[in-house]
Amino acid sequence: MSCRILIVDKLHDSITPMLKGINVDFDYLPEITRSEIKYLLPKYDGLIIRSKTKVDRDLIKNAKLKFVARAGAGIDNLDTSVLAKHGVAIINAPEGNRDAVGEHTIGLILNLLHNLTKSHNQITENNWDREGNRGWELASLTVGIFGYGNTGTAVAKKLSGFGCNVIAYDKYLEVNPGNDVEMVDLDTFFKRTNILSLHIPLTEETDGLVNIGFLNKFYHNLIFMNTSRGEIAPLNELKKAIKTRKIRMAGLDVLENENIPSMNEQQYADFCWLKESGKVLFTPHVAGWTMESYQRINEVLVDKIAAFVENTRN
Repeated sequence: MSCRILIVDKLHDSITPMLKGINVDFDYLPEITRSEIKYLLPKYDGLIIRSKTKVDRDLIKNAKLKFVARAGAGIDNLDTSVLAKHGVAIINAPEGNRDAVGEHTIGLILNLLHNLTKSHNQITENNWDREGNRGWELASLTVGIFGYGNTGTAVAKKLSGFGCNVIAYDKYLEVNPGNDVEMVDLDTFFKRTNILSLHIPLTEETDGLVNIGFLNKFYHNLIFMNTSRGEIAPLNELKKAIKTRKIRMAGLDVLENENIPSMNEQQYADFCWLKESGKVLFTPHVAGWTMESYQRINEVLVDKIAAFVENTRN
């Protein structure tokens, strides 16, 4: 098929030569408004987005798209049921930032285990406290990876050199994927995990999944990592778990509402409590956002678009 693509988000500059290299027509309009997208979309076969655009029935009702490509891993800003109903394929690029997420996750774990940020802040306040900052060795603990897709496997691979036990649970994985991890059932996962790392997408099934009831199923008090989506682990539930010491410490790259000024009263109160608890290390949704991944996402996405276009032509 001939293919014309509309790009509506800012992408790495490599996107232009890469798309030219697979002989598709495209318009790169990263400053376009939603109303302009709706007006122009009927002219295009494909749509490339990142995060700003919600692809729903309202956006595509007059379009004749063949595919929507998301420059990143998550597809929670796509209404997958609507796209399926209209026969629109979904293309994303979780392979592009999995190594970045893996490194960032381990960075959060090591920071918390060895009190790096905590001790730095104390020293800058002239407080030299060696005993209060005695750390824990990762090799003495079991890391439980919840969700064993692209990012989960990357975390396991990078943990393999630390000498720790690595287990994983994935409801939808039917085969053992390799030697970097021991796949276990859910009861075993609850029993053995010391460090819980989330690597699952945001769906109707996972929205709000990590609540105090879920966390209380774990035998050990946890070090908790979330580099997936904030809505999966609401702030109020994390607050409850820290208050009861079910969560000892947490590393959060994501929040249920990442526009802090727009948080509702309860969200902001919980966020402030978590900040002041001294138990949480925050980063601003940058786990998968490195200099390398910015370009690598384009490489993965364009390869998949090229394969889709070729398959459609045949």
